[in-house]
Amino acid sequence: MQKKLLTVAVAGALAVPGIAMAQNAVEVYGTINMAIGQFKYSDGTAAQTADGAVAGASQSGVSKWDVSQGASNYGIRARESLGGGLAAWGQFEQNAPMERSNNGAITPASRNSAVGMQGGFGNVFLGQWTTPWADLDALWGIGTVGYWGPVTSIIGRRETTGTAPNPNCTNNGQGVAAAASTCDAIEGAGGVGHPFWRRFSQAIFYQSPVMAGVQVKFAYQTNEGKSSGQVSTNGDPSAMSLSVQWAGMGGRARVGAAMDRHKEYTSTGGTDTGYALKGGWNFGVLDVGFAYEVMKYKCLGNQPNGSATGFAAGCAAEGDIKAKQYALALAVPVGPGSIRASYSVAKDLEGPIGTTGVPTSHISDTGAKQYNIGYEHRFSKRTNVGIGYAKIDNKANAQFTWTGAPPVQNGFSNTPLFGSDVSTFFVSMTHRF
Repeated sequence: MQKKLLTVAVAGALAVPGIAMAQNAVEVYGTINMAIGQFKYSDGTAAQTADGAVAGASQSGVSKWDVSQGASNYGIRARESLGGGLAAWGQFEQNAPMERSNNGAITPASRNSAVGMQGGFGNVFLGQWTTPWADLDALWGIGTVGYWGPVTSIIGRRETTGTAPNPNCTNNGQGVAAAASTCDAIEGAGGVGHPFWRRFSQAIFYQSPVMAGVQVKFAYQTNEGKSSGQVSTNGDPSAMSLSVQWAGMGGRARVGAAMDRHKEYTSTGGTDTGYALKGGWNFGVLDVGFAYEVMKYKCLGNQPNGSATGFAAGCAAEGDIKAKQYALALAVPVGPGSIRASYSVAKDLEGPIGTTGVPTSHISDTGAKQYNIGYEHRFSKRTNVGIGYAKIDNKANAQFTWTGAPPVQNGFSNTPLFGSDVSTFFVSMTHRF
């Protein structure tokens, strides 16, 4: 089992699309993730103020049961040998909503979907795919049972509060009412700028061959949303993601570093940046993973683009809004399964956010902590069943939750009230085909 845990982590980190397929093949595949559990939301507040003080009427907590799904998907991939060590490949993958309440979310090619060429030079492909930044989570994220863990709540998820102030979007945060938004669903909703955990779309990707355990990955999201005179504030948004990762010492050690640059998503003329270091070590009787990341959102002075905090006041002065997150994870083999646990922290935000002209160097109570523990039983390579407990402690001005969590106190929104803690006791099942 020690070797199985290690193999999953390293193979996931260094995988190249289509590499495991036969020379000429078409494959239908998928993953179904489901869980039943009791969810609890503690008391929360309806609003918050820019100086960190809570405001608005308090709303009492709620407890409910839910059958939920996390990242279930299905797809088709194909590969053709072109001779001389060169191969062409293509893949369509989309969400597979397994709940009646969200069946309308099915969108063709909404997940990893691309066409590419692979050879001795590596792999080059065009389309929509997870970024090199997000791929690093395979190096360390071994501490989650089911899908209630830090990768779907804390790590890389700072932009889940507020709206996305792309200068070319109707929800740009700068008061610009574009007649026709140029933003797609990824750019135009769900976070400040382009969320670091999101896939790049309309993008080109490169993955180098693995040499001496080292692989380099690069992605560039084109500036198709560039505007010239269509809105009062023009923008030229684009993004790049770069990572270097290594696995060695018989596969026991793995580590990777990533850098992202998202141009003109938070502010016109500004670039958001992110840096991450993630990895792990397998001791045989214990597999340990770690993650550390820093994101910087650019403020150019007195622009209402402070969505990284959820504050409407936005930037009070020029500078960077800085977010830091870190996490630890572990997996302990027990018979045909493993005990898995994680602990992650989102620090309070720092930077020039507050009422106009009154910046604060430290935005109070915008952080959170997440911890989870459980046991996952491996029936086969395709089927796992788990049981566990997970909780997020939100500070007064934070509203973190997991992707796929059920509606909160109001019965329809999935975003917790500020300061509302979220917890779940669950039984999960995963089946792959």
